[in-house]
Parts: sequence; C-alpha cells; structure tokens
Amino acid sequence: MIDRNLARGLFLALIALVFGGYSLQYQAGSLGRAGPGLFPLIVSGALLVISLMIIVRSRFQAREPLDLNFKNIGLLLVALCVFAFLSLYVNMLVAIVAMVFISGKAATTYSVSRNIKISIGLVIVAFAFQKLLGLSLPLI
Repeated sequence: MIDRNLARGLFLALIALVFGGYSLQYQAGSLGRAGPGLFPLIVSGALLVISLMIIVRSRFQAREPLDLNFKNIGLLLVALCVFAFLSLYVNMLVAIVAMVFISGKAATTYSVSRNIKISIGLVIVAFAFQKLLGLSLPLI
C-alpha cells in the first residue's frame, strides 16, 4: 500500500528539486540586487522544506491508502486548459471564474457560494498583481 502522505511529500520534493535545479541556471544575485534566479530558488527551497516536513510527519501518522480519482484529475486538467484558452481569447477575469467553477466540481461537495468567494479572492489578487506589481495581465 502506498501511503498518501508520504507520496504527497515526495511529489512536492520532486517539484521543488526540479524547479530549484532549473533556477540555478539563472544568476541569483543577492537579496539587495536580486537576479532572475533568486525568487524561484527561494520558493523552491521553501517548498522543499515543507515537503520534508510532510515526509517526516507521514512517518508518525497512520498510513492512508493512495487512491487516484481520474475524474477529478481530468476536471482539473480541463479547468487549466479552459483557463488558458479563455485568457488568450476572452479575458482573464472570465477565465478565473470558469476555472474555479470547473475545478470546484472535483470537490467532495459543490458549493456555488464558495466558488463565488474564491473567484472574488482570485480576481482581487489578479488586480493587485496588475496594479501594484505592474504585470501585464489581460484582465479586461
């Protein structure tokens, strides 16, 4: 039996190591004058620490079987593809809402009010990225 918590930690560690490895190809610079590789290196390092904590914690918890729900995996993949398509051809606000409502179908309970709240939160974050960080996001 594959332990779900251990598999989760190992998968996160793999992602952290891959992205951390690719970030080393770019100049990191310093904290005072950051290069393009510093942010992904810091994020992947933090993710690696979190994954190691999950792996250690999994050794002290009861084992849970890993079961793959292919319907939910498919829904999440469809939600990401719809997001990319709508961001390109409509705008990102519509894409965010569509992604949240499609991926919400993968939850154990479907809640329209929860999806609306999540959509509003993500739209606020997108506007903050656009206005405060100056990112070129096709929001409107």
